[in-house]
Order: sequence, then C-alpha cells, then structure tokens
Amino acid sequence: MSNNRMQDIVVITTGGTIEKTYDESDGSLANRESIIKARIMSRLRLPYTNLQVFSVMSKDSLFMTDDDRALLMHFIKSQFEKNAPIVVLHGTDTMAVSAERCFSEFESLPIPVPVVFTGAMKPLGFEDSDALQNVTEALCSCKLLAPGVFLSFHGRIFKVPGVRKNRERGTFEQIDE
Repeated sequence: MSNNRMQDIVVITTGGTIEKTYDESDGSLANRESIIKARIMSRLRLPYTNLQVFSVMSKDSLFMTDDDRALLMHFIKSQFEKNAPIVVLHGTDTMAVSAERCFSEFESLPIPVPVVFTGAMKPLGFEDSDALQNVTEALCSCKLLAPGVFLSFHGRIFKVPGVRKNRERGTFEQIDE
C-alpha cells in the first residue's frame, strides 16, 4: 500500500465549545453555525487527506438530549459504508457520554472504522485555545487506530468505554477499573 494515496476522513460537527463564536453586539459566546471548515480545516496542510465535513447540529453539549444523541448515532452509522475513519467534534461536558453511547450502540456490529471524539476546553477564537491541537491530533490518530471508539484529547488517546472529564485538571482521563 502506498503512503501517497489520498485517504478520506469524515468529520462530524455537533457544536460545543470548540465551535463557539463571540458576538460583539451582545457580548455572548454561543454555538451559531459550524466554523470548523473555515477556521480549522482551511489552515491545515493535508495533501493526502480528503476531509468530508458534516454539521449534524450546533449545540452546547450540556443541552444535548437523548434524541440529539440518537440523531448523532444515526449519522455516524450512515457514514460506516464509506469505510473512512470518523472524527466527531463535540462539546467536552458530555463528550464522554456520547462516546459511551456510540460504543454501546455499535458494539454488536462491530464498528468497521475508528470513531474518534474530540473537542476543546476553550473556543477556537481564543488565543490559548486547544481546538487546533485537539482536531489535528484526532485527524492523525484516526488514521492510525484500529476500528473502535476513542476519545482524543491533549496528546492522549483514550479507548472507550471508561473515559471521563476531569474538570479540575481541564482534560480527560481513563477511569481505572
């Protein structure tokens, strides 16, 4: 297999901190529409990668419902036939919940590709945002991982299930079993 061949990656956006934007008129920070293509994907040099970016919703993950997660799972499953790794951009507050749902929903299939969830602790527009780092790491890791559900964050890959957000440290961690 040539390392020079083009590889597809499906990127699914759901909103969350990673996609929040600042509105000067009212001083609010909110999810309005996906900014990933314009603000992140256009800045990366990926000559051997074809990104297919889909916005499924634009919500703070604290406001995601079971119906929202069902929609997300349905969309993820619809992408399996492409046989391309999947990166899900998600709000960090309930990202582990959605990743666990993905694992349990598709555990019996089995999952044909890596599905990698990531997000950011600070919005993309902030100077000290971790968004670009986390997206870049998720894009790279999804090419290297075996099929399954993972969470990529701050230079680490976590196998799902068994991941939680550590609010004190501002990152994620594997739960010891």
